[in-house]
Amino acid sequence: MIFTIAQHLQGSVDALAQAYANPDLYRYLARQDLPTLSKPDVVSHTPNGDVVTLEIRYRFSGELSSAARAVIDPTKLTWVERSVHDLSTASTTFTMLPDHYASRFRASGSYRFEPRTDGGTTRRGEGNIRVTALLVAGAVEGAIVSGLEEHLLREVPIVNAFVAAQL
Repeated sequence: MIFTIAQHLQGSVDALAQAYANPDLYRYLARQDLPTLSKPDVVSHTPNGDVVTLEIRYRFSGELSSAARAVIDPTKLTWVERSVHDLSTASTTFTMLPDHYASRFRASGSYRFEPRTDGGTTRRGEGNIRVTALLVAGAVEGAIVSGLEEHLLREVPIVNAFVAAQL
């Protein structure tokens, strides 16, 4: 399933690109109450000039249909998101590396930060998620993307507060 997502955030392109490459943002998010995804856990943070590699562990905590739960254990929907942030271009690529179901789950994509005329920034992302599960793959993919959309919408004011506090 190919998906696109846009977040409308407050702050400059540079401030937001730096915030999403900062492990402290994820630690800050972990202290908040956000549904559908577990609290992010920073696994690794590797800066190298303008390129920062982050690995963050997540667990899906949304709802799956009973048909989906019959073939996929929702407690095993955990993964590490490996993201490579290029601060010079304000862009990021990511790959989700599943802890379980590695042969049945793949996801990757990219996002970039774009200035808005009102002084804010849009974080625009594209990705592809593929679940292999007889009869329920589309439902599981849809649930994951829906949960991601909800999570990203709810994180906007939290990210805005984090960025404002950094200035």
